[in-house]
Amino acid sequence: MHKLLILVFLAVVSACINFSTPKIDIVSVVDRQVFVNQSPYIIKGICYHPVPLGSDVRSFNKLEEDLQLMKNAGINTIRVYSPIADRNVLNKVDSMGMKLIISFGFNQNGNYDILSGSFINYVREFKTHNAILFWELGNEYNYHPEWFEGDMKNWYRAMNDAAKLIHRTDAFHPVATAHGDLPDSLALSIGSAIDVWGMNVYRWDNPKQIFSEWEKISEKPMYLAEAGADSYMSIPKDGYQQGPNEKAQADATLAILKDIFAHQDICSGVCLFSFTDGWWKAGSNASIDPGGFAPESSGVPYDGTANEEYWGITKIDREPKDAYYVVEAIYSKGK
Repeated sequence: MHKLLILVFLAVVSACINFSTPKIDIVSVVDRQVFVNQSPYIIKGICYHPVPLGSDVRSFNKLEEDLQLMKNAGINTIRVYSPIADRNVLNKVDSMGMKLIISFGFNQNGNYDILSGSFINYVREFKTHNAILFWELGNEYNYHPEWFEGDMKNWYRAMNDAAKLIHRTDAFHPVATAHGDLPDSLALSIGSAIDVWGMNVYRWDNPKQIFSEWEKISEKPMYLAEAGADSYMSIPKDGYQQGPNEKAQADATLAILKDIFAHQDICSGVCLFSFTDGWWKAGSNASIDPGGFAPESSGVPYDGTANEEYWGITKIDREPKDAYYVVEAIYSKGK
């Protein structure tokens, strides 16, 4: 009955706003699920930070090609690590029938960040854009207490205050955060205004345990804000040869996605990391280099090492890797 009343309320609100605002999909949270226009929404997502060859700055010069590849793979949601201020980019995403998860960082030198408070200007400007799925605060900051005077309470309070401000500003999109693995009791207690808990989860090729762990500590929706594997083996292991290895990435991606979509009663989906290789992360920006290792990376299959430049399901020239076709096979089910 509780869920029915909420859905009826949302239907009434949706009908009312159609008279006063541009037509937008209404995103809401009911129990453990994310809804779009009163229908359950499963995130078949990808993390997207397209940096061209030789650069270290994000560019959308290949956006149309990228969106078509994503669409062909069954991707419905794109997670970006900083706001997109170009309305044309948002329009193109919307025209393909996709949604965006827009992330706000804590300290980005005043560029739509939480520290300066400028993030709320972006929310005000784009809250009626149909491409928005929800807003997201931070990205696995729990691994970096040094950014918050050694005390994570400083971040969780800032995060929660930002979530409350968004709620007062935008009634039609939930607020999430991207936590490094399972949040602890401190994060959950201070972060009470968070609607959806995203988690960056690297537990080899078997994330399924986190779903039962989450079920025990919270009744809110969750999704995997990051998961996946890179296509480079630092050592030979488990039958996979050392060096570039698309099969290792594809096999791990298949196992991870199967676990996620077998637990849709708890998990609202995933944004696989990531769409394209990032040559800017280690060594020369003009070459692909092993290294650039991430913190907390021992759970990355199958060598226990995160080679940061090899995470794409496409290469930097957008040639699909083996993992792309795994994503296509799984995401396209039930379309």
